Amino acid sequence: MSDPVSDPVSDPVSDPVSDAVPPPPSQVDAAERSKAPLRAIRSYVLRTGRLTSGQARALDELGPRFLLPYANRPIDWDGVFGRSAPRVLEVGFGMGEATALLAQAQPERDFIGVEVHTPGVGALLLRIRELGLGNLRIVCHDAVQVLRDMVGEASLDALHVYFPDPWHKKRHHKRRLIQPGFVALAASRLRPGGLLHCATDWQDYAQHMLQVLQQQPLLRNTTPDPQGYCARPAWRMPSKFEQRGLRLGHGVWDLVFERTAG
Repeated sequence: MSDPVSDPVSDPVSDPVSDAVPPPPSQVDAAERSKAPLRAIRSYVLRTGRLTSGQARALDELGPRFLLPYANRPIDWDGVFGRSAPRVLEVGFGMGEATALLAQAQPERDFIGVEVHTPGVGALLLRIRELGLGNLRIVCHDAVQVLRDMVGEASLDALHVYFPDPWHKKRHHKRRLIQPGFVALAASRLRPGGLLHCATDWQDYAQHMLQVLQQQPLLRNTTPDPQGYCARPAWRMPSKFEQRGLRLGHGVWDLVFERTAG
C-alpha cells in the first residue's frame, strides 16, 4: 500500500501535466530567465534504495530485452511485443509483484509497466524471468512523460494507477498525480471502452480522485454504487503489502472509469 514520504521539497506544487514553474532566480537577467526551459512539478520523490545483487544482474542480463528507453515519440508497441494485442499500461508498479501476476494471468494482453525506482525495476525483471513472461515491458522514467510522448492517442485498453503517493500533507496535495491535467491525458490515451482503474488506501485521496475523475467529460463511472467506489475487480491482484494492510483493518478504495466514445 502507499508509502507516503514527508519530503522537504521547497518548489511550488502544481498540476503534474498542465502546469510548470520557471527555474529559480539566478544571476542572469530577466530576459535570459524568460528563455529558460520550464520545469514541470513532479508527483513523486526518488527514494534512495540499494540494488540487491540479483536485481543488478537482472538489469544487466534482462534489461536489454525487457527494459525500454524513454523516447519523445510514439512507440510501435506492436513491433515491441511482436504482435497486436490489447494493451495495458501501469503507472508506478512498485516492486512489481502484482504486475507480474496480472501479466501471467492474462497472457492475451500486453503490459507496459512504468516505474522510476530502479530496485523495483530490477525486482520486476526477476519476476519476468521466474514466470517466463513475454507480454511485459518496462520503462524506467516519469510516467507523465511516457504517457504523453511514447503512447499514441486511443491506443490503450486500460490504464492502471494503483496506490500512488498520497501526499498526505495538505500543502502537498497539488503534487498528487490524479489531477485534471493528468486525467485528461490519460483519457486521451484510452480507446473508447478502455478503462482507467485507480486505487488508494487513503480515504481523503479517494475522495479527491473521485471528484477529479467525475469532472472529466470523456470518462464515466462504471459502478452503480451511489458512493462512486467499486469492489476490487478480480483483475487487480493485491500485493502482499496491501493484504497485510487489509488484515490490519486499513481501507482500500477502487475507482473504475470507462472512456466514452465522445
